[in-house]
Amino acid sequence: MAQAAPTSGEVSRTRRSPDLFDERTHAVARIAVPVTLGLLYGYWAAANRRAGGPITGWNLLFGFVTAIVFAVVYLGVQALAPRMRREQHALLWTAFAGCAFGFLYNQTGATVLRSAGMALAVAAVAFVVLFYRYYTHEDSAGRRVT
Repeated sequence: MAQAAPTSGEVSRTRRSPDLFDERTHAVARIAVPVTLGLLYGYWAAANRRAGGPITGWNLLFGFVTAIVFAVVYLGVQALAPRMRREQHALLWTAFAGCAFGFLYNQTGATVLRSAGMALAVAAVAFVVLFYRYYTHEDSAGRRVT
């Protein structure tokens, strides 16, 4: 099979995927995604805590407080992470993922030691994946390379 030859003498190194949404959509998504994830996380934590028992007012309160805290911390990490180098960027999201998983796991009634161990295991896997992602998509100064 033959391929078409480039029209100019140099090959373009900057290929960007097309942006399908406008700025307003991106602005709404920056808030809607953390709120939605927070509500899902709060529901999951409340469901783990009640262990299949009846839904009570305290359980609902726990779920909503957990959702608010998760969304606020997510927004903080989302605002802070892009300003960091790729190693720190990956570590910040890793710490967030590990803490979030550890808290959910602890709500099932597991011991603190087991919850911490499971959180560290999840965080280790998250670090490997995130570091690879940022290492291949950012330069050493943390600017996105597309």
